[in-house]
Amino acid sequence: MRNLKSANAIWLKGWLFLFLGVAASALLIAEVTSMKVAGLLALVVWSFCRAYYFAFYVIQHYVDDGYKFSGLISFCRYLLARKR
Repeated sequence: MRNLKSANAIWLKGWLFLFLGVAASALLIAEVTSMKVAGLLALVVWSFCRAYYFAFYVIQHYVDDGYKFSGLISFCRYLLARKR
């Protein structure tokens, strides 16, 4: 797969991800109208964002500055190789 190099395409991709997340969240909360569900959804989103940040920024800048990750599969390979 080629790298995305167009700044406009990258911005569009980011906005589409944001729209998709907002739309899916709104539909889920509309389906089950509950503050508990809304709170848990917010916690899930926040937790996965922090885990993603940890996997790519924290590991690369504070744990192993010589390794550059290219995606979640790359991170899993890194973890498996590190355990050996």
